[in-house]
Amino acid sequence: MRHKKTDRSASGPAATTVVVMCLYIANSAPNSVRAIANLEAICKEHLKDNFKLEIIDVLEYPLRALADGIVVTPSLAKMSPSPAAKIIGNLSDKSSVLRALGIQG
Repeated sequence: MRHKKTDRSASGPAATTVVVMCLYIANSAPNSVRAIANLEAICKEHLKDNFKLEIIDVLEYPLRALADGIVVTPSLAKMSPSPAAKIIGNLSDKSSVLRALGIQG
Protein backbone atom coordinates (compact mmCIF):
# COMPACT_ATOMS: atom_id res chain seq x y z
CA MET A 1 0.00 0.00 0.00
CA ARG A 2 1.56 3.31 -1.12
CA HIS A 3 -0.74 5.56 0.91
CA LYS A 4 1.64 6.87 3.54
CA LYS A 5 0.86 9.07 6.46
CA THR A 6 3.73 10.59 8.36
CA ASP A 7 2.81 12.29 11.59
CA ARG A 8 5.54 14.52 12.89
CA SER A 9 3.66 16.84 15.17
CA ALA A 10 5.39 19.21 17.53
CA SER A 11 6.28 17.93 20.96
CA GLY A 12 7.30 21.41 22.11
CA PRO A 13 5.21 24.27 23.41
CA ALA A 14 1.58 24.59 22.34
CA ALA A 15 2.33 27.92 20.64
CA THR A 16 4.32 26.16 17.90
CA THR A 17 2.56 26.16 14.53
CA VAL A 18 2.30 22.79 12.82
CA VAL A 19 2.22 22.87 9.01
CA VAL A 20 -0.20 20.29 7.58
CA MET A 21 0.57 19.17 4.02
CA CYS A 22 -0.39 16.53 1.50
CA LEU A 23 1.98 15.46 -1.30
CA TYR A 24 0.41 13.74 -4.29
CA ILE A 25 2.82 11.54 -6.24
CA ALA A 26 2.72 9.05 -9.11
CA ASN A 27 4.32 5.91 -7.67
CA SER A 28 8.09 6.00 -8.25
CA ALA A 29 8.13 8.43 -11.19
CA PRO A 30 11.38 10.43 -11.23
CA ASN A 31 9.73 13.78 -10.47
CA SER A 32 7.75 12.22 -7.62
CA VAL A 33 10.92 10.75 -6.10
CA ARG A 34 12.64 14.15 -6.40
CA ALA A 35 9.65 15.92 -4.86
CA ILE A 36 9.74 13.63 -1.82
CA ALA A 37 13.48 14.14 -1.36
CA ASN A 38 13.24 17.91 -1.83
CA LEU A 39 10.31 18.23 0.57
CA GLU A 40 12.04 16.08 3.19
CA ALA A 41 15.13 18.33 3.00
CA ILE A 42 13.03 21.49 3.32
CA CYS A 43 11.07 20.09 6.25
CA LYS A 44 14.24 18.96 8.02
CA GLU A 45 15.89 22.35 7.60
CA HIS A 46 12.97 24.70 8.16
CA LEU A 47 10.16 22.87 9.97
CA LYS A 48 12.06 20.47 12.22
CA ASP A 49 9.27 18.40 13.82
CA ASN A 50 6.53 20.97 13.32
CA PHE A 51 4.72 19.38 10.38
CA LYS A 52 2.30 16.66 9.38
CA LEU A 53 2.72 15.16 5.93
CA GLU A 54 0.49 12.74 4.09
CA ILE A 55 1.86 11.21 0.88
CA ILE A 56 -0.76 9.92 -1.54
CA ASP A 57 0.05 7.83 -4.61
CA VAL A 58 -2.55 8.90 -7.17
CA LEU A 59 -2.09 5.67 -9.10
CA GLU A 60 -3.39 3.75 -6.10
CA TYR A 61 -5.92 6.34 -4.95
CA PRO A 62 -7.13 8.11 -8.11
CA LEU A 63 -10.54 8.98 -6.68
CA ARG A 64 -8.94 10.68 -3.67
CA ALA A 65 -6.74 12.78 -5.96
CA LEU A 66 -9.71 13.65 -8.16
CA ALA A 67 -11.85 14.60 -5.15
CA ASP A 68 -9.00 16.81 -3.90
CA GLY A 69 -8.74 18.50 -7.31
CA ILE A 70 -5.33 17.07 -8.21
CA VAL A 71 -4.72 16.48 -11.91
CA VAL A 72 -0.92 16.88 -12.06
CA THR A 73 1.78 15.12 -10.06
CA PRO A 74 3.76 15.76 -8.09
CA SER A 75 1.60 18.33 -6.31
CA LEU A 76 1.95 19.66 -2.79
CA ALA A 77 -1.06 21.03 -0.94
CA LYS A 78 -0.65 22.99 2.27
CA MET A 79 -3.86 22.77 4.28
CA SER A 80 -2.93 24.68 7.40
CA PRO A 81 -2.12 27.13 8.74
CA SER A 82 -4.13 29.45 6.51
CA PRO A 83 -3.93 30.47 3.77
CA ALA A 84 -4.03 27.16 1.92
CA ALA A 85 -1.61 26.80 -0.99
CA LYS A 86 -0.73 24.39 -3.78
CA ILE A 87 2.53 23.99 -5.66
CA ILE A 88 3.15 21.72 -8.63
CA GLY A 89 6.42 20.12 -9.67
CA ASN A 90 9.38 18.35 -8.12
CA LEU A 91 9.77 21.10 -5.48
CA SER A 92 13.32 21.92 -6.56
CA ASP A 93 12.61 25.68 -6.47
CA LYS A 94 13.15 25.99 -2.74
CA SER A 95 12.16 29.65 -2.49
CA SER A 96 8.79 28.96 -4.16
CA VAL A 97 8.11 26.05 -1.82
CA LEU A 98 9.04 28.12 1.25
CA ARG A 99 6.78 30.95 0.05
CA ALA A 100 3.88 28.51 -0.52
CA LEU A 101 4.38 27.10 2.96
CA GLY A 102 4.51 30.58 4.48
CA ILE A 103 8.09 30.16 5.69
CA GLN A 104 10.62 32.96 5.65
CA GLY A 105 13.74 31.66 3.87
